[in-house]
Amino acid sequence: MKVESRIFEICTAFFFVAAIVYTILTHEAVGIAALFLTGGLSLIIGTYFRFVSRRLEERPEDNPDAEVSDGAGEVGFFSPGSYWPIGVAFSAALMGVALAFFFVWLMIIAGVLLLLAIGGLVFEYHIRPATH
Repeated sequence: MKVESRIFEICTAFFFVAAIVYTILTHEAVGIAALFLTGGLSLIIGTYFRFVSRRLEERPEDNPDAEVSDGAGEVGFFSPGSYWPIGVAFSAALMGVALAFFFVWLMIIAGVLLLLAIGGLVFEYHIRPATH
């Protein structure tokens, strides 16, 4: 996680420098606050990654001499024939439309559909075995 923490530390420095330059060139309060808060949030994430990286063993991404084959292995299990991602995508798109037009009734329907689709996706393989 050292690579990730370094990325966020660079972003933090950029955001704070941009905020200082923006403060000098303009005196617009909202933009100044947004840039300083963005830098602060980036600092929080970078600090967390740096803290966690001390407790983890070194990964291939952290070793500059690592080969691509060092990171080989099982990534995870992905269902080959699941229809739940389509339901999640449809529900999220419906929620986006509801938010864009601020239809509260459609937000409620889309929220329920989204929760059902996410629940179906997460618990797809956690079904009780059939008993005879």
